[in-house]
Order: sequence, then C-alpha cells, then structure tokens
Amino acid sequence: MEKDSVLILSGGMDSVTLLHYRKDDIALAVSFDYGSNHNKPEIECARYQCELLGIEHIVIPLDFMGKYFNSSLLDGPDSIPEGHYSDDNMKSTVVPFRNGIMLSIACGLAESRGLKHVMMANHGGDHAIYPDCRPEFVDAMSEAMKFGTYDGITIQAAFTNITKGDIAALGKRLGVDYSHTYSCYKGREKHCGKCGTCVERREAMAEAGIDDPTIYEED
Repeated sequence: MEKDSVLILSGGMDSVTLLHYRKDDIALAVSFDYGSNHNKPEIECARYQCELLGIEHIVIPLDFMGKYFNSSLLDGPDSIPEGHYSDDNMKSTVVPFRNGIMLSIACGLAESRGLKHVMMANHGGDHAIYPDCRPEFVDAMSEAMKFGTYDGITIQAAFTNITKGDIAALGKRLGVDYSHTYSCYKGREKHCGKCGTCVERREAMAEAGIDDPTIYEED
C-alpha cells in the first residue's frame, strides 16, 4: 500500500502511538517548534521515533507564535499551572488556534507532496480544555481543507473519541517504548509529575497497566 499521509508529530505519547499505529500509511512526520517550554525535548523524541521506523521527519519553526501569542506554555516553566485538565486554571495552557495553524501548514505539505491526508493525535481527554481538539473543530477543519485544495486533502484523527488510557493500551499492544516520549509542560530534563499533561500521562500508564518508565522530579 502506498503511503499517503502527513502526521503532525509532537513527540508525546499520543502522536508517537499514532506514528507506530499508522506507520505503513505515513510518508512524512512534521514537528512544529513554536517556542513552547517543552518543544526541544519533544522534538528530540519525535526524531528518535521516526529514525526507529525509517519515516522522514522535518521540523518547521513557528517563531511568531512564541513572540505574539499568549499562553503559559510560552512563558517559561514557572508559569505552568499544576493539577488536572478539568481544573479551570489549565485554560492558561491553551495556545490560541495552535492546531488550526499546524493543520493548515501540514495540509500545504500534503498537497505539495501529492498526499491525501493529514493525521493528528487529539483525543477525548483534550476536549474539556482545548477547543481546537474537539470533534466539531476537526470535522470543520477537514471540510475546509477538502474544499481549499485541488486534491481534497482531509484530516484523519483516529483518537478523537477515545481516552489517553485507550491510547496507552494500544501503545502497549504495539510495543511502543514510552521512555522515548515527552509530555511535561514545564520542559525540564525530568517530568515534573504535577502539571496537567504529567498527571494525565501517569493516569494513562496506570490504566493501561504499563510500568511507567518516565523519570519524575520527585522520584
């Protein structure tokens, strides 16, 4: 089967699992460096995973987001709130229309390379806090991409309606090495274990029965 898709690959658990799950369909993985605290360690993991699978990987800088957008993800590790995604303070981690921007660029890449789809690894746990991860957004964006390209590029978002625990369970079945993924919003050498994405990571590993390989600051 011919590879026909571009994957937006952060280097976190979700997109790395999708990389392994759909590796036979992915012609190109793209990471975006938009100035977040955790971009550097995430991109290192993305690069590692693509080299492991022999999938082309590119990094596109989006410096303007770090300069002009408001988000605690862009303001240094001390700005990151601690707690669960359901907490109101987690709204500060939203980077305005981040997925819309990244999907637009990935769409252009797909059409430039004669590919048919853009894959993203949003999941059900994202819906409460991130508007550009919700099914309504994904469907609308996919329609816009379809009508805005000659080749009718569409989004494939296989994880939209499942949980991070479901994703971890899939990764376990696929043999994904989660020690080479990064999730912490603070972007330090070790995961803080307390920010929203760290909390969600720990819960997903436990739910899937995975012996968590992550090194946390308090360990």
